Amino acid sequence: MFPKPQVALSPNTFEYESFPLVKPTGFREYDARWLFEKEINLMGVQALGMGLGTLVHEMGVRPDIVTGHDFRGYSSSIKYALISGMMAAGLRVKDVGLALSPMAYFGQFELDCPAVAMVTASHNDNGWTGVKMGANRPMTFGPEEMGRLKDIVMNAAFKLREGGAYEFVANFRDRYIADLTDRPKLKRKLKVVAACGNGTAGAFAPQVLEMIGCEVIPLDVNLDHTFPRYNPNPEDMKMLHAIADKVRETGADVGLGFDGDGDRCGVVDNNGDEIFADKIGVMLARDLSKLHANAQFVVDVKSTGLFATDPVLKAQGAKTDYWKTGHSYIKRRVNELSALAGFEKSGHFFFNKPVGRGYDDGVLTAIAVCEMLDRNPGRSMADLYNAVPKTWGSPTMAAKCADEVKYGVVDRVVERFAQISRNGENVGGHPIVDLITVNGVRVVTDDGTWGLVRASSNKPELVVVVESPVSEARMRDMFKVVDDVLRENAEVGAYNQTI
Repeated sequence: MFPKPQVALSPNTFEYESFPLVKPTGFREYDARWLFEKEINLMGVQALGMGLGTLVHEMGVRPDIVTGHDFRGYSSSIKYALISGMMAAGLRVKDVGLALSPMAYFGQFELDCPAVAMVTASHNDNGWTGVKMGANRPMTFGPEEMGRLKDIVMNAAFKLREGGAYEFVANFRDRYIADLTDRPKLKRKLKVVAACGNGTAGAFAPQVLEMIGCEVIPLDVNLDHTFPRYNPNPEDMKMLHAIADKVRETGADVGLGFDGDGDRCGVVDNNGDEIFADKIGVMLARDLSKLHANAQFVVDVKSTGLFATDPVLKAQGAKTDYWKTGHSYIKRRVNELSALAGFEKSGHFFFNKPVGRGYDDGVLTAIAVCEMLDRNPGRSMADLYNAVPKTWGSPTMAAKCADEVKYGVVDRVVERFAQISRNGENVGGHPIVDLITVNGVRVVTDDGTWGLVRASSNKPELVVVVESPVSEARMRDMFKVVDDVLRENAEVGAYNQTI
């Protein structure tokens, strides 16, 4: 009988080597994240694998699963512990080896496996690990599945079965790259900076971009799991500034940055100006809605209000649905609405048929950006960006807040803004005209300025974003309002970055 997981154990002890360690807060809304060794040990990962196998059988899903791992010093060992648990629970595992998350998602289709378990901490700092899971391609788990998985694992309610199997799928990287590059080559010669932050994408993105016809300028593409220059995260200003410097130095047409597991892409224009991903989404929506009349899009509540107000999108009949932040939520909503694409401010982009298969792939996003430029000869990336109505927006800012209390803090913030609205009070000198509470709270004033507070789904943080179509001063006014409300809660700590 497998022992029940413990919520805390001291390393370098008999107990640590004898019991599974699984901190319950590691089960997030739509994936799982832990600090390896402090919050989960290898025996705990094995328990997670047994729990996942139990859940897959409980759901009535054919027990074939794709797995892979990202490039961190400990990811391979975590994957094999996970595999041992999945096999014990009767899953037939196909291991695609070192992979991007979208390569594992591609494996669900290419290898005909309903389920996926990708070992990755995505853009989280070294020390973190996690698993992105799903059992209904192309969707990944949401709160209901993650809640049930947590119950199974923490209560050791495993149902172990015969029939588990393992197969290593050799050279699967080549099949993934061949699928991405099975398309007409670009007519326009583009010079592209490909920045990978020494993460997993370095083994994939530069080659793909070369194969579609780009001249590639590599930046931090050698795999190095110490991430010596910066964390591979295209929302991190350090990475964006490094890309901008290289674009200016080389005269590149565009800079493209990929996160640690390759499911997100950040963009810098030919002038070296960073373009936040939601604005890239607007540009791609403009481009795609020319090709596909009356296109439906889905965007997250962190994204610019331009999806609803842009005159070009309106003229082309495009419709946009604002939905919960999180790759699992947006992916599922894109599927439900049969939307052409979904865009997140974080850089998760989901292209549905005929562009993609509905899952998020940063390399496919990079291809879409290059093809957009190819369809606009004579216009630079900066030209396309400048054609979008001007707004002043912040980067995604994250304030520290413990996992155990962050949702309660958000509830209080939502109620505080609801009270301000009920009382008819102004925020930053303007009345509130809308409170969007589908995911935290998005406070919108009469001039279109807005501010968002929500709980991070994968880290002990609160996420803050502000934007104004009026001025930088109005954006800063809104940030002060939001920050003042946050500071009414002693549990809220410092930001990782700010305006």
